[in-house]
Amino acid sequence: MAIRDLIPWSRNQEVTSARASYDPFMTLHREMNRLFDDVFRSFEPGQTPLMEGRFGWPRIELGETDKAVTVSAELPGMTEKDVQVEIANGTLTIRGEKKNERANGGKYVTERYYGSFQRQIPLDDVDEDKAEASFRNGVLTISLPKSANPRAGVKRIAISTQ
Repeated sequence: MAIRDLIPWSRNQEVTSARASYDPFMTLHREMNRLFDDVFRSFEPGQTPLMEGRFGWPRIELGETDKAVTVSAELPGMTEKDVQVEIANGTLTIRGEKKNERANGGKYVTERYYGSFQRQIPLDDVDEDKAEASFRNGVLTISLPKSANPRAGVKRIAISTQ
């Protein structure tokens, strides 16, 4: 799985008409968007101050073996009751909320994350019915066995003559 698949948005999801695809100004516009997208996708979250913040939170590790895919998410200060994990149509969703723990009154500075979050991770060829999750020491670990019958990435369609 490419890192590009984990990016939560894409400008290229819109369908363009045949006429717009040959318009030189639209071509230039698309190429400039692609250039900027590629530049910013090359950074790992947290490497620069511009990329820090809630983007990509919670932080995850994605591992794959011949038999399973494992996703680990760092959720410090949370319990399993604060987190919800779902998988549907090949997309793993981790969502939850971290409540603000500060006492009222006085001045303070905080660099901790609070509030709701949701992280969606596309996964291919996993057996959704056999997924398991565990939570220990602020780390959520999800194990998804690979499917015995993987979906074909590309399906060729025969063209008939009339």
